[in-house]
Amino acid sequence: MLEQVESHPDPGVREATRELVRELLDFHREAIARMLELSENRAALATDLKVSSLLLLHGLHPDELGVRVERALDKVRPYLGSHGGSVELVAIDAGRIRLRLQGSCDGCPSSAETLRHTIEEAILAAAPDAEGVEVV
Repeated sequence: MLEQVESHPDPGVREATRELVRELLDFHREAIARMLELSENRAALATDLKVSSLLLLHGLHPDELGVRVERALDKVRPYLGSHGGSVELVAIDAGRIRLRLQGSCDGCPSSAETLRHTIEEAILAAAPDAEGVEVV
């Protein structure tokens, strides 16, 4: 739909459509912020994947990126442990997540790729706003 709008020959139509989308997003952001204020359990709302994504879209998520990444890593650590390994958050630089695999995970090419994929999926589900995941 955006491609159709952007390719419309009338610049007035293109700008009016952009303004409509901006106004609609602003309205939604204000309404969602108000719902959060009225909610008795804001943190529980943020644990739902769709609600969490919506909160991120509008800059309203209650948890910082690092908190969400650590939460995701906590979920995969038991699986990693069952393969003799673990993972450590090294740093978050400009939205890029830097991790270190530990134990049997480090240096084992066949299992390391599967474990990296599992870790990346968990992080990107909890933190879709991350710029990327790098294993150092």
